[in-house]
Order: sequence, then C-alpha cells, then structure tokens
Amino acid sequence: MTDRAFAGRAGSGAASAPALRRLRHHRPALVSVAVLALMSALCMAAPLVAPYAFDAIDLSSIRQPPSVSHWMGTDDLGRDLFTRVLYGGRVSLAIGLVAALVATVLGACVGLVAGYHGGRIDNLLMRTADAAYAIPTLPLLIVLSSYVNGVALALPLIIGLLSWMATARVVRGEVLSLKTMPWVEAARSIGATNTRILVRHILPNAMGPLVVGATLAVGNAIVLESSLSFLGLGVQPPTPTWGNMLQDAQTTMATKPWLTIFPGLAILFAVLSINFLGDGLQDALDPRATIKPRP
Repeated sequence: MTDRAFAGRAGSGAASAPALRRLRHHRPALVSVAVLALMSALCMAAPLVAPYAFDAIDLSSIRQPPSVSHWMGTDDLGRDLFTRVLYGGRVSLAIGLVAALVATVLGACVGLVAGYHGGRIDNLLMRTADAAYAIPTLPLLIVLSSYVNGVALALPLIIGLLSWMATARVVRGEVLSLKTMPWVEAARSIGATNTRILVRHILPNAMGPLVVGATLAVGNAIVLESSLSFLGLGVQPPTPTWGNMLQDAQTTMATKPWLTIFPGLAILFAVLSINFLGDGLQDALDPRATIKPRP
C-alpha cells in the first residue's frame, strides 16, 4: 500500500525529463528565457552597469536625444534614461515577482481546499472567487493604492490579493481529478491525514498548471503596476519604475519620443517574454504533448 501511495509523486518526478526536452524544443520559450535572463542580470547589476546615479540631475542636459554619453537620452531633469530604465526594471520586475508569488500561493491554497473537500467549503470558496472576479481589477487597484500612497512594499501585496482567482480555479479543477486517483485512496487507507495527502501527493502532481499560471501572473502584475504608475498612483518619484517613467513623459510623447519608447520597449519585451515562456511551459508540462522533430 505504501508503494502505491507514493506512485503519483514518483510519476511526477519522472515526467520532468520529457518536460525539459519539450521545453528545449520550444524556440520562442528559449529565446524568452535568454531575454529575461539578460534583462534581469542588467537590472540587478544596475549599480555596476549604469554610468550615472538614477537620481543624478544635470540641468545642462535636459531632454537630450540618445548620444554616446547618454545611450537612451535624458529626461526633463537631465537624468540619464538608460540608468533609470535599469533601476526601474529592478522595481517593476520585483513587484511582478512578489505579486505573482502572493497570487499563486493564495490561489493554490484556495484551490486545494475547495477541490479536495468539496461540498459547502467548495461552494463558499468558489462563490467568493466569482464575486472577486466580478469586481473590475484596475478601478479597485486605483482606490486601494490611493490609501497606501504608492508604497513599493504594499503594491505587490494589493496586486497579488486581487489576482488569485484564476489560479484557484485551475488548481481546483486539477484537484477534482487527482483526488479520485488510486494512489490518493491508497494514502488515505494507510491513515495519511488530509493535509499530508494535499501537500505530499496532490500538490506535486498539480504543479504543471500552477507553474504556468504563476509565470503568466508575473507579466500581468508588471502591466498592472505600470498602469498604476502611469496614472500617478504607483511607486512615487524619485524611485523609478517603467510605469512612472512613462507617466513623467506623457506630455512630451510627440516631441521627445525617446522618453516613452525605451521604457515602453522594456515593458513590451518583459511581458512578451514572460507570456512566451508561459506558453512553452504549458506545452512542456502537458503529458499529452509530443516532441516535434526539427525541420
């Protein structure tokens, strides 16, 4: 009985090798990994890579176009745009990761409990998720962020607490199918507690859609943070983020396009790469997928 109880976990681990092979054959995902790794490395190494301090003001170089001394030009206060894009990436990517972590953990917990116990608990949790889905996310974010005055630590928590519903639904669906598997019944028959069954047996086998959802949640959180910052309700200056850099440049979009092009491209490349990586992980973690031969 004990061997059968652990069969599901063993199968999950053994499936990782084919998943990695499928991921290696997904070229957009591999390119996305390289782009994200490069962007993350540059942003994390900003103090070493950036040629200036992110808040260094030079009033003699206001709104200068890209040049040898300022690769991406300068902003309204003569600050180097390349430096601010790197430092802004540190904040935007960190907010995206923390918000996705909060949403994934909360959604996984709700989905596990709802799918495993069913009945009234399932109805209560899923109706709560439906009610949360019915509330427009961005207006509610605007209201809540106005109370925290753009505190960087509070924004990812707010975004995460408003983004867990999709993960909860996906995990619940997986749990509904997994809890009827023979190895779950075997674990229950030898006296395993519900918590042990959920954590040690069901959760590892539901990691595929959970990982994909977490990946996509990062891109969604980056877009939401950028939207809030663009509206002036995100992280407040002088701390740069890609969103508040766009907000600062909205009055000069037509005359000084580089002030919006480079932060916008940073958001575009980051979110596109995360979405392509999520698609690659979804294909790689699908047990029904097959490796396509290279042309």
